[in-house]
Amino acid sequence: MSQSYNSIIITGPTASGKTALAAQLAYALNGEIISADSRQVYKKLNIGTGKDLAEYNVNNTPINYHLIDVAEVGTHFHLYDFITHFYGAFQAIEKQGKLPIICGGTGLYLDAIIKKHELAAIPNNFKLRLQLENLNLEQLIAKLLSYSKKPENADLTTKKRLVRAIEIAEYLNKNDSPNTNFIDLKPIIFALDLPKEARRNKISMRLKHRLENGMIDEVKDLINEGISHERLQFLGLEYQYVSKYLSNEMSYDEMFLKLETSIHQYAKRQMTWFRKMEREGNQIHWLDATKPMEESLIAIKLLI
Repeated sequence: MSQSYNSIIITGPTASGKTALAAQLAYALNGEIISADSRQVYKKLNIGTGKDLAEYNVNNTPINYHLIDVAEVGTHFHLYDFITHFYGAFQAIEKQGKLPIICGGTGLYLDAIIKKHELAAIPNNFKLRLQLENLNLEQLIAKLLSYSKKPENADLTTKKRLVRAIEIAEYLNKNDSPNTNFIDLKPIIFALDLPKEARRNKISMRLKHRLENGMIDEVKDLINEGISHERLQFLGLEYQYVSKYLSNEMSYDEMFLKLETSIHQYAKRQMTWFRKMEREGNQIHWLDATKPMEESLIAIKLLI
């Protein structure tokens, strides 16, 4: 491993084959995987999140992974929780003399560790959130502007982001800046790329396979265990639309078409985020996901 890098990031849009590539790479380079996926942190969200745990076994060798199945479905796992778990996993892997391989497509998570977002380390304030939940957009903006210290360039367009900005401002006006002790992450970034039509076809085929092989039963089991439809809506995509289907809000065909469209839109947003990362100065080495995985492995090894 070149001294220029202390970790590898494998990213790309949904259905591009990130997990399989990361596992093969970990096997070849004596590495362990840290997931950067905002839904795979939850237990029992298996098929819908594409955990594909069988892929973490390469040539009969189990590949250790982190940040998968670390939270209960009924709890909220926030960016602050991700950062805390991430650095713990990173240090544990390095102590073993192994290579951290970060795998996932959640842009916010990748941004936080690459940019070292100090404000992300500010913990959640659930009491404050309850106080703010009935305020409208204009009232939230006014409250944020009332603080002498507040996050720069806060997003004022959504209630969710305004509430987080107020939460940060409340913390900054009562405390010193958080002591984050960020690790000096020096990653080399690889992203799998698929032509638009190939990506769309793969997403559609994968969705059909998941629906026919247990995803609906997975959501039924969650509901039977007491997970509310409201919570399933919050978890998004597969859980959102299958929940609506099981609530008789839409037919199976309508559910499939709307979910398919939403996943295509999500993949498009991911690609937009990766381009934004590049504009901000992060070099991404793009790999052709239509080619055999061995070619991607060779390309990576030539660059590290």
